[in-house]
Amino acid sequence: MGVKQGDWVVAAADQVIAEAKRRGGAPLVCASGISPSGPIHLGNLRELMVPHFVADEIRRRGLDCRHLLSWDDYDRLRKIPAGVPESWSEHIGRPLTAVPDPCGEHGSWAEHFKVPLRAALSELGVEVDEISQTQMYTSGRYRERIVHAMRQRRRIDAVLGQYRTKKPAGGTELEQDDEESAGLAGGDYYPYRPYCEVCGRDSTVVLAFDDESTQMQYRCECGHEGGFALTETDGGKLVWKVDWPMRWAFEGVTFEAGGVDHSSPGSSFAVGSQLVREIFDGQPPAYLGYAFVGISGMAKMSSSKGGVVTPADLLRVLEAPMVRWLYGRRQPRQAITIALGQEIQRTYDEWDVLGQKAEAGTASEAEAAARVRAAGPVSGPLSSTPRPLPFRLLAAAADVAAGDPVQTLRILRDATVEEPLASLDDARPRLDRAQAWTETLPAEERTQVRGEPDVERLERLDPAQREALKLLLDGLDEHWSLPGLTSLVYGVPKLQAGLPLDASATPELKATQRELFVLLYELLVGRDTGPRLPTLLLALGPDRLRSLLTLA
Repeated sequence: MGVKQGDWVVAAADQVIAEAKRRGGAPLVCASGISPSGPIHLGNLRELMVPHFVADEIRRRGLDCRHLLSWDDYDRLRKIPAGVPESWSEHIGRPLTAVPDPCGEHGSWAEHFKVPLRAALSELGVEVDEISQTQMYTSGRYRERIVHAMRQRRRIDAVLGQYRTKKPAGGTELEQDDEESAGLAGGDYYPYRPYCEVCGRDSTVVLAFDDESTQMQYRCECGHEGGFALTETDGGKLVWKVDWPMRWAFEGVTFEAGGVDHSSPGSSFAVGSQLVREIFDGQPPAYLGYAFVGISGMAKMSSSKGGVVTPADLLRVLEAPMVRWLYGRRQPRQAITIALGQEIQRTYDEWDVLGQKAEAGTASEAEAAARVRAAGPVSGPLSSTPRPLPFRLLAAAADVAAGDPVQTLRILRDATVEEPLASLDDARPRLDRAQAWTETLPAEERTQVRGEPDVERLERLDPAQREALKLLLDGLDEHWSLPGLTSLVYGVPKLQAGLPLDASATPELKATQRELFVLLYELLVGRDTGPRLPTLLLALGPDRLRSLLTLA
């Protein structure tokens, strides 16, 4: 397959295949790493989506490729997220799998945060092979490599020393310096940190290690001093900058992506690349650094725990193929900003336009490729909405109908008179996303239709305003469809000026139109803005409109 210009997925897949061939035909392995230390947010999701698209492209070429999800669940608990009782601070320093679930729903802290991500990945069509680092470390799978690293500690320290004075752009001297320095005792460096056999925390420092017997001695801040032979007992882990390259060699990783904090000069990837060659007799993987994922409208979508937007949150308001599209359409080095406020309607519009262009054959090569990948992985397409009505229409209908399915169906049928919607199921799952999105809006942005006409305001109407409302109400029956009401509501000022409905709007007419819109919003919802007027009129129905826009 030729490389599509500007197609980062194809280019990355080519690079990974070339790397495997350079290694003599090694298996194709893409890797992601996630620490379930708190709510897994949309930035973490990019750690999974970049390797997923690359692995999926390789599979589309008929080649086998594993996508590993390495759960860093043997990491220490560092801090307590918002929403978790402060009493859980007693577990800081213990492995995430040894900390209880604060909600009591799962077996551990780690599992509490894994479960919702697993569900989101399934919905997104992201197929991974999960690896628990707790299981790998405590089962002894890494024993030989841990002992090797401890015996090579001086060489490792020399490599790390080359980078300790290099400050990555926008970062600290060394990421996770607390882990790196924890192996220092009296000037000696050890790339291993044991968990205390008494308190279970990693507030320890290695005091001594015997290369022959592999006996290690440590002291913990809790006062305990102990030790064990690393060839016989598993009770700790390698520090991050050594752990990462060790796992590249152990798993034979040929591709991995990492955030900007791991990708700058002197950071984890640079250090790891040298260590994997010099210490673990392996090769660094083909690598892509990715930029951050930002959220607009986050205050309205913050998760109740941790104050971050999670993949599950996103999938409540965006269809799964759209999420894949948002993560796949940009180069990894480009930042992504996901709109969750009112701008979400424009995101849906862009997605729908892309679908229309793809169906008509007018999409560019890059657009068409992004659309294909968004539809689902090579194993099969994701479920989609049979009748994808405009999101802004569905949101307005859900908002005005307040979730009433009968009223929602009536509104949507009136909006699709040429081909009436047969069932709400035909508009799902998009309708469900629109309903969920309206529920995230603050009260001042929800549509609260008046229960009774604003008599005082109606009595203060001037003659031109009275005439405008009469023309509108008189034209309802003839124009009762979404296109018809659009023409009518924009056309009333034209009729008042003695012009036909289809006349071009002059600047003066546009000003009069805006004045009419404000009047209608005030009389219908009690403020000067709201959902698109044609949709609002359609949602309320002719009888309710007449009751709110005329005096009894």
